[in-house]
Amino acid sequence: MLFAKNIGEYLSIDETAFSNGDLYTILTNKKAKGKKGALIGMVKGTKAENVIKILEKIPLKQRKKVNEVTLDMSGNICLIVKKSFPQTTQVIDRSLVQKLALDALQEIRIKHRWKP
Repeated sequence: MLFAKNIGEYLSIDETAFSNGDLYTILTNKKAKGKKGALIGMVKGTKAENVIKILEKIPLKQRKKVNEVTLDMSGNICLIVKKSFPQTTQVIDRSLVQKLALDALQEIRIKHRWKP
C-alpha cells in the first residue's frame, strides 16, 4: 500500500498482473503524466471490498476533491470508484472504447464480406 500526499483531481485506476502472477490495483494521478507524483496507490489484489477498505484510508476530504476517474468497464473497478470516490465522474478509458468499436466494425465487415 502506497499513498501520495496530494492525489489530484483527475485519476486513473486499473488492475495489472506482474510476471509472477500477482494482481494489483493501481491508482494514478493523470496530471503527473507518468512522472513524479503519478503513483497514488498500489493495492495487492483486485477484490473490490479489499481495495475499497484500503482506499478509504485516504482522507475523505482528499477523496472528495477528485473530479474524474478514468477506468475500464470492469464491475469491480466501477464499484471501487463509486464507493471510494462518491462525488466523481467515471470516464471509460478511450483506448478501451476504441477497441470495442473496432471489434464491432470488424465483426460487421466479416459478416458482410461475402454478400453480393
